[in-house]
Amino acid sequence: MVATETSEKAPASEQPANSNVSPQNASSQAPSPPPNGGTQAWMQVVASFCIFFNTWGVLNTFGIFQTYYESGALFHESSSNISWIGSVQAYCVLVVGLVSGPIYDRGHLRGLVVVGSFLLVLGFMMLSLCETFWQTMLAQGFCVGIGAGCLFVPSLAILPTYFSTKIGLAVGLAASGSSLGGVIYPIVFYKLVDSIGFGWTVRTIGFIMLATQTVPLCFIKMRVKPGKARAIFDPSAFTDWPYVFFVLSTMIGFIGFYTGLFYISYFGAATGIATPEMSFYLVPILNAGSIFGRTLPNAVSDKTGPFNLFGPAAIICGIILFCLIAVKSLAGLVIIAAMYGFFTGLFIAIPGVCFVNLTKDKSKLGSRIGMGFATFAFGVLAGGPGSGAILGANQADLHWNSVWIYGGCTLTLCGISLVILRFWLAEWKLMVKI
Repeated sequence: MVATETSEKAPASEQPANSNVSPQNASSQAPSPPPNGGTQAWMQVVASFCIFFNTWGVLNTFGIFQTYYESGALFHESSSNISWIGSVQAYCVLVVGLVSGPIYDRGHLRGLVVVGSFLLVLGFMMLSLCETFWQTMLAQGFCVGIGAGCLFVPSLAILPTYFSTKIGLAVGLAASGSSLGGVIYPIVFYKLVDSIGFGWTVRTIGFIMLATQTVPLCFIKMRVKPGKARAIFDPSAFTDWPYVFFVLSTMIGFIGFYTGLFYISYFGAATGIATPEMSFYLVPILNAGSIFGRTLPNAVSDKTGPFNLFGPAAIICGIILFCLIAVKSLAGLVIIAAMYGFFTGLFIAIPGVCFVNLTKDKSKLGSRIGMGFATFAFGVLAGGPGSGAILGANQADLHWNSVWIYGGCTLTLCGISLVILRFWLAEWKLMVKI
């Protein structure tokens, strides 16, 4: 039976992942529209949740490693050098996505999940044996980062093939896995490191990863396979000014985002505002806040549009970092950590939805997401190490106010730019979904 033209018809460039149909029968075998529910669809959300749990969840816990490494228990390096480990890890996640996207388009989802899971576990097992800065950089920075990069793009790309009207909710639920990982992994680290040592603590984290990665290994399934693999670069993106403006604005925001993420725990310990125990718990408190920051706004964005949320949230994040200048009590620091976690949750959950709205030609969506996140990676590099350089190496005279001004200014600039972009896209109308 010949398929009829409808507004819900799947793109002609897509075909069933397991299809062996001939070209003349392709139209009759075109995949149905996204189901927007059902057991298999929600299992993809669960699988993506587990991937976020072990990728961005690990990245979001680097604050506890920063604090531990600062103590000199493993090696002695400056704050700026230590933060390079976490920054390289996050950079690899975002840049490897440029390659993993086209590999996914060629139907190799299973291979990406297997390789990525292997590298994640291998990286933490090797980290347990590390004794020097460069060994740690190779294991935690590069091996874990590349493994997470193999998994990140597929975890996002699979969801739009199962959801359309509920895509914001689906992505938000999946992204909340990173927040839960950011709660559980720091607590595991702190509770075990004194009793069984750094090596076995890190191995325990590796075993948790191995167990949770069995879910995507068993259940993640490609529903449709693009007829043509995406290009790594889309040259037309450089003349799409709203896209360029969004990418550069968000990149600046990532500078401030990682300033707070990496240093809020060490700030509590170094200033004496928090006890050594409580300074470690600031990271799970921050990530507990971001659980709601990555689910509620995404669900709301299906009704309001992502740009109505992203800019104001970035401005609030900047104000929160400025407030750290005045914080002198543990209660204030805990409140700041929770609020910062909630509002920065949008930096992981919302950009993917924004790219969907910015890209008219959906055949270029994958390329533009990959290019955008690869550009965000440069903000990550400027965030952690840049803040460490501003902080200084003299433990008796750390420039904390300068660090928070640096992070606050970049986040505020990002937010103002995104608000301007929102009005630009809405043709300067106020009450409109965008």
